[in-house]
Amino acid sequence: MSENQNIIAKTLSAIPFVGPSDPLVTVIELQGAIGAVSPGQKGLTLQRVEKAIEEAFKPGKLAAVALAINSPGGSPVQSRLIHNAIRAKAEEKKVPVLAFVEDVGASGGYILALAGDEIYADESSIVGSIGVIAGGFGFVGAIEKLGVERRVHTAGDSKSTLDPFKAEDPEEVARLQAILDDLHEQFIALVRARRPGKLGEDPAIFSGEFWTARRAVDLGLVDGTAQLGDLLKSRFGKKVKIKRVSPEKGSLIRKLLSGGAAAPVGLFDADAVLDAAERRALWARYGR
Repeated sequence: MSENQNIIAKTLSAIPFVGPSDPLVTVIELQGAIGAVSPGQKGLTLQRVEKAIEEAFKPGKLAAVALAINSPGGSPVQSRLIHNAIRAKAEEKKVPVLAFVEDVGASGGYILALAGDEIYADESSIVGSIGVIAGGFGFVGAIEKLGVERRVHTAGDSKSTLDPFKAEDPEEVARLQAILDDLHEQFIALVRARRPGKLGEDPAIFSGEFWTARRAVDLGLVDGTAQLGDLLKSRFGKKVKIKRVSPEKGSLIRKLLSGGAAAPVGLFDADAVLDAAERRALWARYGR
């Protein structure tokens, strides 16, 4: 380097805001059950988080994008849509993605984690549940006891499949099982595609079981145990800038139904109450 170049370099380094900037990592917060529900409540959907994804990948110079995940799962379709949107942006911008599981990253929540090039979790985080579930209720005995007559008219032999007010039909159950098996195979294929050479040989990996992150590391589902802030500072330096990006804020009704507060009795319709109960059941499945 010539003497003049040395002088210029020293001068520039002395001027504030000139020269290399501190590395920037944006963090997309993916919190809650996945899927669209009743009008009074919203889960994680692509429509809800796509602006946050756009904003996270918008800065010109990014060291990485991180995902802060806390989800028990939900809709497999919305899980894949969000996963695919993150991967598309990562490939377009050539930016690495680091996923961090907080309390739970299970089922569809693990699909979100698969959008990361690397996956980390706290030692006590719950990870896994690579399976598919469909649940419901049967009211046949109840309506008979109440003397209620069920009247349903359809065009199409299978339009009233798995009607909860009728006894289960083995053929209808078999059709549902075929759909669940297909979805499970898709889930397994995604895990294998996103974790090549990392998965263990334990058949329990795809059984629907879930584990703490310490065991998930052994199975190859997680790359290591770490907390988001600590790992980012270790990876990019203590001066790393961390910018969090959250989806749109929820309404009071949504918070009451999805959060810890109890909803006032009589304020919501039956569908909303059932939606809230179903989401609480999703979390309860993982001890949360």
